[in-house]
Amino acid sequence: MTTNLLQSLSQERIVAIIRGISAESGDATAKALADGGIVFLEVTLNTDGALGMISRFREQYEGRMRIGAGTVLDIGQAKEAVAAGAEYIISPNLDEEVVYYGVEQGLDVWPGTMTPTEIVRAYKAGASAVKVFPMGALGVNYLKEVRAPLNHIPMIGTGGVNLTNIRTVLDAGAIAVGLGGNLVDKQLVKEGKFEELTKLAQAFVAEVKGAKAP
Repeated sequence: MTTNLLQSLSQERIVAIIRGISAESGDATAKALADGGIVFLEVTLNTDGALGMISRFREQYEGRMRIGAGTVLDIGQAKEAVAAGAEYIISPNLDEEVVYYGVEQGLDVWPGTMTPTEIVRAYKAGASAVKVFPMGALGVNYLKEVRAPLNHIPMIGTGGVNLTNIRTVLDAGAIAVGLGGNLVDKQLVKEGKFEELTKLAQAFVAEVKGAKAP
């Protein structure tokens, strides 16, 4: 199951992040993203009604989308995420307990890491990939340099990725990117412009098709 998910991630290369969107808008947002070709959708646990969204999306988009929980900070939240039906767990931080628990449950865990030490520690603990965060502040050259000695560890670049630089980040060796507000545009959601959200998703998906294979 793990290899299957990671393989799918290396083909899709985008994890769309729903954060701080109302539960009412959540369903329309997920549909707009799915219609735009997004497969990996992460709902962060610091979003109101996140667990409900994870359960609903799992049911509604079975076979079409892969739904995960984000901003999972500790073992308690990891247990809630698993109970809600999350297929993978993403964190901004590295908590080995969360990694062990996810792996034990047969789930992929992609913890947030920044330094080479954290990246290796996460991988040793059983993370199938790591999230390099905050990518926006670290920059693409950081990713390139850290990939040189650690290119056996799949890395997801998250933070500051947009339509202009997504291909650069992927070409620098990221297996995938995490996309929050630059894709899941809160203004579009607030104004109910879901068709525009679909178009934005399509634009990102098109950009990814032009990137080098991981």
